[in-house]
Amino acid sequence: MNLRDLEIFVTVAEEKSISKTAEKLNYVQSNISSRIQKLEKTLAAKLFHRNKNGMILTSEGKILIDYANKILTISQEMKDVLNESENPQGKLDIATVETVIKLPLILSKYNKNFKGVDLTLSTGVTTELRNKVINYELDGAFVTKNINTSHKHLNEIEVFNERLVLISDPKFKKISDIIHLPILGFSDGCGYRLKLNEWLNHERIKPSKVMELGTLETTLGSVISGLGIAYVPYSAVEHYEASGLIKCHDLPKEFSEIKTIFIYRRENKQSLALKKFIETIEKAKHEAISPFYRFKGVIS
Repeated sequence: MNLRDLEIFVTVAEEKSISKTAEKLNYVQSNISSRIQKLEKTLAAKLFHRNKNGMILTSEGKILIDYANKILTISQEMKDVLNESENPQGKLDIATVETVIKLPLILSKYNKNFKGVDLTLSTGVTTELRNKVINYELDGAFVTKNINTSHKHLNEIEVFNERLVLISDPKFKKISDIIHLPILGFSDGCGYRLKLNEWLNHERIKPSKVMELGTLETTLGSVISGLGIAYVPYSAVEHYEASGLIKCHDLPKEFSEIKTIFIYRRENKQSLALKKFIETIEKAKHEAISPFYRFKGVIS
C-alpha cells in the first residue's frame, strides 16, 4: 500500500465509478480495478459494494476513508514543510453556504495568485459543512456562525456581518399580512432557518407550512411568483427589492444579525495552500465590494 493507492481509493469513493476515476486520474480502468483489488487484499477487507449505483463504500471502506484523508493531508503538509516555496501546490477543497457576498472576490484573488492549487468549491448548509470539515472531507468552509459552529477541533475567522430580511410578494406591506404564508427555505442545519425559528418561537408563531427548496435561486423565484415567504441575506436580494419584485420586512436585531465565518481544522501545521487561502480572506475582508459582486452574491 502506498499514497497513490490511497489517492485512487479516495477518488473512487468520491466518484463512485471506476471509469470516472480512470478519466480523472488519467489511468486505464484495469489499472484502477487492480489497485483497488490489491488494496483490499492487503487490508483483508472488502472496501466497496459493486452494484447498479456504482462503487459504494462498505462499513470497512468508511473506516478507511477517514484514515486515508488524514494520511493524504499529512503527506501534503510534509511536502509543504520541506518545500518553503511561497507557491503552494496540490488540492484545496472549500465549501460555502448559499450566499457569501465576498466569495467571488476571494476566489478571484486566490486563483490569480496561486495557479498551482487545484481549488474546488461546493455548497451546503452550515451544520453539514461543519461536520465535513471536522471529518477531513473539506479543508475549510464558509458558514453562518451559531451555537453549533463552535468546536474544540475548529478555528474560525470572521469574514463579514450580514442582515437577514423576511421577503414576500410586494403586495404585502406588513409582516402580519404574510406570516400565515408558507415559509420557503433551506434544509435543517441552515443558519438562516435557525435564526427565523428563534423569532417564530419568540413570537409563538406556528408556520402553516414549511417547504425546503434547496437553492436561493429557486427560493427567490418562488417568492416572486407568490408561493410563500423566505428569510435571506439582504445583500443577496436588495436589487430585487429595488426592481419592485419583492418586499423586504425587517425583524428585530437579535434575530436578524448574523456573521459569516470561515472554519478550518485546528492543527499544528496547516497546508501551505490553506494558509494562503486564509491570508487571502484576511486581505479581502478589508476591501470594498464592487456593485458587480454585490449583484452576483448568489452561488449558482
